[in-house]
Amino acid sequence: MKKAVIYCRVSTEKEAQETSLERQEDELRDLAKARGFETAAVIRDRASGYDLDRPGMLELLDIVKSEEISAVLIQDETRIGRGNAKIALIHCLFKEGVSVYSIADDGELQMSESDSMVLQIVSMVEEYQRKIHNLKIKRGMKRAVEKGYRPEKNLSNHGNENGRIRKEIPINEIVRLRENGLTYDEIAATLRGFGYDISRATVHRRFMEYIEK
Repeated sequence: MKKAVIYCRVSTEKEAQETSLERQEDELRDLAKARGFETAAVIRDRASGYDLDRPGMLELLDIVKSEEISAVLIQDETRIGRGNAKIALIHCLFKEGVSVYSIADDGELQMSESDSMVLQIVSMVEEYQRKIHNLKIKRGMKRAVEKGYRPEKNLSNHGNENGRIRKEIPINEIVRLRENGLTYDEIAATLRGFGYDISRATVHRRFMEYIEK
């Protein structure tokens, strides 16, 4: 069964809003059941929709990056966010291949024409940025090979027993930062600041290997 995360949000810390959060969760659990999703997590936020720095939203982004999540369920698009924050966060979810379902749309989120256009432009710009980045890497590798660099000599499965198989990274620091509540992206960024060339995926893989020992 495909997994979904339920995301509920209210804008204030007032106790009266607790009823709204409970109602959102109940309705979204019904939506999950109706659409055949297993509820992998329920996240509640109490923050303005204009804010990006929301504990629940950051947790949601972390989950969809590290787990096999098919959909995020919300009451309506304003629960994700408002203004530019909404567009940015929906873009982040779509990039991870996650569908967004809302009660208001009785199914997959229906974006306005203007919001859809903005998302298309953002995706187009990112695609060209990736192409430019890859071209720079390709050109750099070509120049290195022309100067005598042979990357195959550093691969252990090409006869060099001294070739590096795994990146040397401080697993204790990964565990400590994770226990302090940092996301895999934040841990990767922190370690890169100390000179470790490491991706979020590598951080996640090493952490999971550690806890499964």
